[in-house]
Amino acid sequence: MPGLEYLVRPARITDIDRLAAIGDTALSVGRRGQPDAADVLRQLVYLPNASLLVVETGREIVGGALLVLRPSVVSGGYVGTIDLLVVDEGPAADRVTDILIAELLRSASNKGCSTVEVAVPAQPAGLARLERAGFGPAGATLRRSVAVAGSAVRRT
Repeated sequence: MPGLEYLVRPARITDIDRLAAIGDTALSVGRRGQPDAADVLRQLVYLPNASLLVVETGREIVGGALLVLRPSVVSGGYVGTIDLLVVDEGPAADRVTDILIAELLRSASNKGCSTVEVAVPAQPAGLARLERAGFGPAGATLRRSVAVAGSAVRRT
């Protein structure tokens, strides 16, 4: 929606319950004997190989995303995996998704990732949003290359 200002920031422990409420379908996939997704997210807030971000407007969280890094010899550096992308569905869902993806790609680039991947979403709208951001099929995932921070080919 035009006129709204969005703030992207690292998530805090106090944001986790709101993220869980926004993504209750995506986060409700728990197995017996395993910690629930909200508990795992609380742990990830402090890990250096994970970036948990939220988007807020008017002091209300309207989306969040998790980027997890792993080393990869095949990819020639690190691979960033968008493990979670949840957005409050409404008129601004596309805008919030675009903001989160742009910030995740910037973060991945700054952390030395050569590739960012994400599982193919079940909803056509989610797939369209990722394709619009430059992701393409790569087996069971969608993948996009990113330039490492400081390289001559980096795009802003």
